[in-house]
Amino acid sequence: MKFNLCLATFRFRTNFMESIHKPSKAIKIAYWATTLIIALFELSGAFFINSEMAKEGTRHLMLPEWFRWEVSIGHIIGGILLIVPVSKRIKEWTYVAFGIDFISAFIAYAAVDGLSPNLLSPVVFMALLVISYITYHRLQSRTQFPVIVGPKMATV
Repeated sequence: MKFNLCLATFRFRTNFMESIHKPSKAIKIAYWATTLIIALFELSGAFFINSEMAKEGTRHLMLPEWFRWEVSIGHIIGGILLIVPVSKRIKEWTYVAFGIDFISAFIAYAAVDGLSPNLLSPVVFMALLVISYITYHRLQSRTQFPVIVGPKMATV
């Protein structure tokens, strides 16, 4: 009887400890869904860098022509960095850059167009970015993701 009780206690403790350190499926799904939506949105800009719509949008916001190229290249790099395994520091700066980008887009649309439907897009993507950021940190705190520090892999 005593052996069975000890075995049951051991199983409970083992299962409990595994559940603490194992990220839930909902967190993983929320992270990958929001991150992929943002990355695909940003990477799709690679196909439209030189389109008339992009040029007109740049003129409409009274931005210089070179700025369109700079932002588009930044979006491509950032979209890739969001979905590939990189160091935690690079991932953090990618989130910061997209946060600044979405806030700047909101300010630009508000300054030029006032209250218009264009204001909705940066707000929606900022909300997705915040959800992605929070779930990224929940995944980081519950598992030991490998962090690239050089030619070898190390854990945090």
